[in-house]
Amino acid sequence: MKRDKPKYKQIVDAAVIAIAENGYHQAQVSKIAKEAGVADGTIYLYFKNKEDILVSVFREKMSIFTQNLETIIEKETTASVRLLKMIENHFRVLHEDRHLAIVTQLELRQSGKQLRLRINEVLREYLNLLDGILKEGIERKELDESLDIRLSRQMVFGTIDETITSWVMNEQKYDLIELSPKVHRLIMKALQP
Repeated sequence: MKRDKPKYKQIVDAAVIAIAENGYHQAQVSKIAKEAGVADGTIYLYFKNKEDILVSVFREKMSIFTQNLETIIEKETTASVRLLKMIENHFRVLHEDRHLAIVTQLELRQSGKQLRLRINEVLREYLNLLDGILKEGIERKELDESLDIRLSRQMVFGTIDETITSWVMNEQKYDLIELSPKVHRLIMKALQP
């Protein structure tokens, strides 16, 4: 499988940098290849086109968030702690990889409808985990039983997402991770009975 090969990961990591520094539309395959230290043609052994690279970047990087959230759910028992750890993890991953933050918060949003639909498919697994946290919190009476799961998911993820976008737009001048407890407190006030 191509995704297990070192060059695949090398190209994905290079694409994050090339797209963050040049923008998606200006990040030609040749720039990605140069950043990865491979020939242009090597890219096409792993990817169909630049759109396929962007979706693959998102799939590979989103798997980090999903795997970390699965671990959090296994370790933590309350909805409140799970949500706090989810926020901390989401902020930490992007705080530590500023190129990835630019790609996820700015460049992905400039893509066409078809590409966004493919990206939303990748995001679904992560959001399903969030739904599980919310449902279990309601069942355990930690969260308000009248909550609408879909709306609550949009609110939680939207708050996380907008906080990161604001941080990126402000040129990452402050510590994103320090905002975790504040964001968590606001979200919990909306979700608790």
